[in-house]
Amino acid sequence: MNDEAKRKQLRKYKAFATGLFVLMAIIFIATTLLQKSNHSHWVGYVRAFSEAAMVGALADWFAVTALFRHPLGLPIPHTNLIENSKQRLGDNLGSFVVSNFLSPQNIRPYIQKIKISNFVGEWLSKEKSQEILIRNLSDIVLDILNKLDDTSVSQFISKKVSEMTDDIKLNKVVGNGINYILEKNDHQRIVTNLSKQIKDYIIENDDMIKERVEKGSYSFIPSFVDNKIATKIASGLSDFFKEIEEDPQHEIRNLITQKIYEFSTDLKEDPKWDDEFKTIKNGLLKNDKLDEYSSDIWISIKKTLMKELQDDHSALKGYLTKNLNEFSQNLKTDENLQNKIDHWVRVTAYKYILKNTHQFGNLISSTVGNWQGKELSEKMELEVGKDLQFIRVNGTLVGGLVGLIIYTIATFFL
Repeated sequence: MNDEAKRKQLRKYKAFATGLFVLMAIIFIATTLLQKSNHSHWVGYVRAFSEAAMVGALADWFAVTALFRHPLGLPIPHTNLIENSKQRLGDNLGSFVVSNFLSPQNIRPYIQKIKISNFVGEWLSKEKSQEILIRNLSDIVLDILNKLDDTSVSQFISKKVSEMTDDIKLNKVVGNGINYILEKNDHQRIVTNLSKQIKDYIIENDDMIKERVEKGSYSFIPSFVDNKIATKIASGLSDFFKEIEEDPQHEIRNLITQKIYEFSTDLKEDPKWDDEFKTIKNGLLKNDKLDEYSSDIWISIKKTLMKELQDDHSALKGYLTKNLNEFSQNLKTDENLQNKIDHWVRVTAYKYILKNTHQFGNLISSTVGNWQGKELSEKMELEVGKDLQFIRVNGTLVGGLVGLIIYTIATFFL
């Protein structure tokens, strides 16, 4: 029922109670006039009833009216009670609600019934819900990205990179990286490829070897002898590197592995390499260069993120959709996950409500206290005014009966 309907109902019952009073007044006037010419006993009884009924009606009208306003507009003490006591009423109402509705024993049964995991799982499984969630998250992140100051972010990245690199021993990082490659035996592919390249180079440059041998030979040695020597040298070298290429257990391979191990150990333990890498790092990561790198990194990340967030069919949104589907399915089928989430929600809600019960009381108190006095009285009268009119009606009837009883006793016994 809206306020307008409540007002109509209140006017109806007010009119009824007032009409009953007017009826008693008419009866009283009529019986008073009639009693002057008619001395029948019944006239006295009716007059006594109507007289007492008027008194009862007026007394209860005064009492009911005094709750909401000054009767007849007169500032009679202890009237207009709701408006004058609104702050105390708000405080008492707030305390009443907190004490009787927000106590641990009252809220615990309702908290224990909370089971939000199924609801969230069902909601997330709907395509429209996923679109709404992803769109809102995208808008939030885009808004954050647009509000971020690029210079400040790049300076933050630069500062963090500088702090991180100060603690990093690059010589040990490189040494451990070399050891990792050796343990995986990946360096053998390099040796194999390098041996093949050297072998092919020797074969393809046979003439250059001959020229070198002839140039370094003595003048009295015939050319065919130099050519023969050059051919032997080229053939021997190519065969040697071919053996390295084809034999995984070749002694040169083992020697190379051993030398690389020695080099990686030297990298990690010799202080000179620490100084060397610090020099290299300081040269590469000068403040101006680091700021430039950081700015380029941030701009690239920001541009990529904004493009992914603005595109409805981007890989990022596809990934989010996939994970939302998996999460919603887990919420609907995984009982352990359901119990964990529901338990967390219940405990959090229970603690939050108990921790902030005084806030609910303060909210009620301040809300009622901030209402205009007249507005509060009108609200209260709309809610309970109809029932209070029956007090007026009952006061009229009860008053009349009491008056009748008193009149009867006075007539027969006094």
